[in-house]
Formats: sequence, C-alpha cells, structure tokens
Amino acid sequence: MKHIFICVKCGKYTMKEKCSCGNETLMPRPLKYTPDDRLSAYRRKAKHEEYLKRGLI
Repeated sequence: MKHIFICVKCGKYTMKEKCSCGNETLMPRPLKYTPDDRLSAYRRKAKHEEYLKRGLI
C-alpha cells in the first residue's frame, strides 16, 4: 500500500519518499493519540511558541 507524503521544503505532495526538489518527505498525518503521552507538554509548548512568533496569540 502506498502512502501520500509531503515535502518538508516546498510543501508539494508526492507518493515518493524523496521529493522532485531532492528533499526528504514526511507523512502529513498527525501522531496517534495516547492518553499517557509523555511528550505532549513539549509539543504544546512548541506550538504555543510558534503561534506567538507568528502573532496568532
């Protein structure tokens, strides 16, 4: 089964693990939820800092 990936640099979607621009690709879906997530505090802090930097908060 093939998956859809997104390029880290240019943002194009592709079915390959490397984009045509030569950069790596990632899966665009979010991480699976688990109630005992040990890293959730770090992700929330990073997201909050990103929103502050972009002026959304």
